[in-house]
Amino acid sequence: MPINIPKELPAREILEKENIFVMDDERARTQDIRPLNIVILNLMPEKEKAETQLLRLLGNTPIQVNITFLHTATHKSKNVSKHHLDQFYTTFSKIKNRRYDGMIITGAPVETMEFEEVNYWEELTEIMEWSKTNVTSSLHICWGAQAALYYHYGIEKFELPEKCLGIYEHTIHYPTVKLVRGFDDVFSAPHSRYTDVEKQQILEHPDLLLLASSEEAGPLLIISKDAKHIMITGHLEYETETLAEEYKRDIQRGIDIHIPEHYFPNDNPNKQPRNTWRSHAHLLFSNWLNYYVYQETPYIWE
Repeated sequence: MPINIPKELPAREILEKENIFVMDDERARTQDIRPLNIVILNLMPEKEKAETQLLRLLGNTPIQVNITFLHTATHKSKNVSKHHLDQFYTTFSKIKNRRYDGMIITGAPVETMEFEEVNYWEELTEIMEWSKTNVTSSLHICWGAQAALYYHYGIEKFELPEKCLGIYEHTIHYPTVKLVRGFDDVFSAPHSRYTDVEKQQILEHPDLLLLASSEEAGPLLIISKDAKHIMITGHLEYETETLAEEYKRDIQRGIDIHIPEHYFPNDNPNKQPRNTWRSHAHLLFSNWLNYYVYQETPYIWE
């Protein structure tokens, strides 16, 4: 949240140059406050885990947030009960006449398929098209980020020689952009995916900014210049044990997979991994909610 200070206070100019969010008395007096309405399209197979991870980050701000969970009508989830979906979720047809302050589209385990081969792709494109006029800002995660880059900006994904799996260091390229306010120059983030997008295509696209990337893991944070779409190719929402659980699951399934990089101490899967990305995950979601949703969304949708 911003600090409210007199408009002529000398410190104001210094703080603004340091990218600190300040608000003067005049704006503070006219600012209306209401809860934010966020819709989450949860495409993850283990929906309850994804719910917890996202809500933990959305709930760690002073802003009141109302959540609507969405599932696809054209795909039957196998890892969650019908009772859970009926009780806590709805479908796009029931909310498409509403407007939301923010939207999150999660990852999904379909990344090696062509987008058009995914059985809910048509439904997803309808939702993404709807979001252009009915959502203030959308946050896209992992495969959801690749889907957004493809649908909105024509950027294709490509398959990697081996899975990008581990905790990687990323460098901030535009430190004055509000989404990365408070970030360290270099920070860690988890990745778990078989595909990637070309860095050069993002750099050359007139509507996109590459905010952070890794020499090992490629692009991580991408934002559209109108701030309508934010793409995260990794999983900052992951808990400490998530990569370990995925790794052990793949081993049990007989998948030839390498140990997650820079994750287990001494690359020993029997040792407890350390969480080195938690603070930046909270900061990213807080910045998104504050600067791209709360500060930008209309008080009353017309």
